[in-house]
Formats: sequence, C-alpha cells, structure tokens
Amino acid sequence: RQIRRTAGRKIVSISTWASFSTQWLIPRLEAFQHDNPDIDIRIEATDSAVNLETSDVDLVLRYAKPGSVPRHATRLFGEQLALVASPWLLKSNRAIKKAADLAHFALIEADHDTRFKHNEWLTWQRWLDKQKLPDLEPKRWLYFNYSHQIVQAALTGQGVALCRMPLIADHLASHDLIELLPTERLETPL
Repeated sequence: RQIRRTAGRKIVSISTWASFSTQWLIPRLEAFQHDNPDIDIRIEATDSAVNLETSDVDLVLRYAKPGSVPRHATRLFGEQLALVASPWLLKSNRAIKKAADLAHFALIEADHDTRFKHNEWLTWQRWLDKQKLPDLEPKRWLYFNYSHQIVQAALTGQGVALCRMPLIADHLASHDLIELLPTERLETPL
C-alpha cells in the first residue's frame, strides 16, 4: 500500500534462497503482478545474509530458527518434512507400506556439507532414527545441495525424497508427487 501511494512505477526487491524462490515464491508472483501491475519485482536468490539497512533490498525471506531472526521479522510458516516420490516410481517398484520398505529404493537428501547450517534437520538419518531404523541401507544415495534439486530428482522418479512441505505443496496437490507414510512427517524448528 505504501508503494502504490507514490507516483510512477516502483521496484520491490526481494532476497531469498534459490529453492524457496523457485518452488514457492515464483509460482505465486502471477497473482501479485495481476493485482499490482505498476510494481516491478526483482528477486535475488542468495543464501548470504542481507543487511536491510545498507542494501537496496526491500524484503528478505530466510530459513532460520525463530530465535535467530531480527526482532521485527514476521514468521511466514513452520516446516514439516515429508517422504515423497513420483507416481511413476511407485508404480514400477515395490510398495512402501512401512519405513523398512525404503531399503529397496534410492534415497534423495540434502548434501551433508557443513557450510549449510540447517542440513542437520533435513537428513534421512534423523528420520530413520525416529523410526528406530538407524542402520537401514537404501539401494543407493543421491545428494544435492539445493532443495529444488531434491524435488526435481523425486519428480523424475530417481528415488524417494525427504522434502519440505511448504515447498512441495503444489506438487502434492497436482499429484506430481505422492506423500508416503504421511503419519511419519518430521517437524523441524525452522
């Protein structure tokens, strides 16, 4: 509303991480652009911290623990991780009725690179520990360093992925991905 009150075209600059931009923000921009044709959008996909006081960024969207954000930050939503796979993969393989059935599939997860401080919450090992299957060995592992890569690999039938629910909700709604073992979602504090 403040932007619309000023004359002329305005640019709103948004900084967020690449996976959130690709999987959540961009699919929702069309509705905003339809309602606000005089506002141009610039999206900067980066994992680096942004200082709103010194940068030309208007809005920063980040993935963080609640206690580590600035006091004026607004929480958009929490997060759960879900097991998902493409319908094609599920039709061409054994059924997954319990956690132990995952041993017959490739498991897709975030790379364990320590540069990404939130990866400890996104691991299959954490999920398998909760299932009391810490030694389960899958058919193979596939590692990616971005969530959108994990989702793309799952969409193309390369394995079962542990994915962030907010980022895959559209794929679940369109049945491009199927949630497996929905009672076994894993909460994260982020």
